[in-house]
Amino acid sequence: MSVPLQLILASASPRRTELLREAGIPHRVLVAAVTEHEDPTTDPAKMVLHNARLKAAAVSRLHPEALVLGSDTTVALGARALNKPADLAESRAMLRSLSGREHTVHTGVCLLCPSLGIDEAHDVTAWVRFRELSEDDITRYQSLVNTLDKAGAYGIQQGKEIIIADFQQPISTIMGLPVEFVKARLVALGILERLTA
Repeated sequence: MSVPLQLILASASPRRTELLREAGIPHRVLVAAVTEHEDPTTDPAKMVLHNARLKAAAVSRLHPEALVLGSDTTVALGARALNKPADLAESRAMLRSLSGREHTVHTGVCLLCPSLGIDEAHDVTAWVRFRELSEDDITRYQSLVNTLDKAGAYGIQQGKEIIIADFQQPISTIMGLPVEFVKARLVALGILERLTA
């Protein structure tokens, strides 16, 4: 008989816990008290991997017997990371820069469980192509969505018909947690059936 194992999500994101719940992956949430690295000139893949590991490691130190999942997402336009905007003016500038262009969403996923020898981190990516946006489109989008709470000043789960022309499936990667990938890793590690809430 397998020993029960707890999955802890080291994230304050309601979207990530919702994605895990919808996928039927039992977990609990413990927010990591860390300062994320958010220099927009840093390589986006390295940044999300660093932040995902930072969050997972902070919680794993407190719960070495649990499997800890850390995650971090950013939007990359070329080599530049577009993190959460500081204000509506920066949000508008980000949306304007994405208009009519294709960009990459990077999500870092880190799984740590010292007691089982699990220590892995992955950069999972997806592409998104924006519509050509008018200033009115941007204003309308900002009135519907809290753009200050999202990397790249947008979230694909709300108002996407205003801004997005096409995107790479699965949508979960763009929402902030590639839950299909996470589930596949849990199966490959042979621990999905051991998880308890």
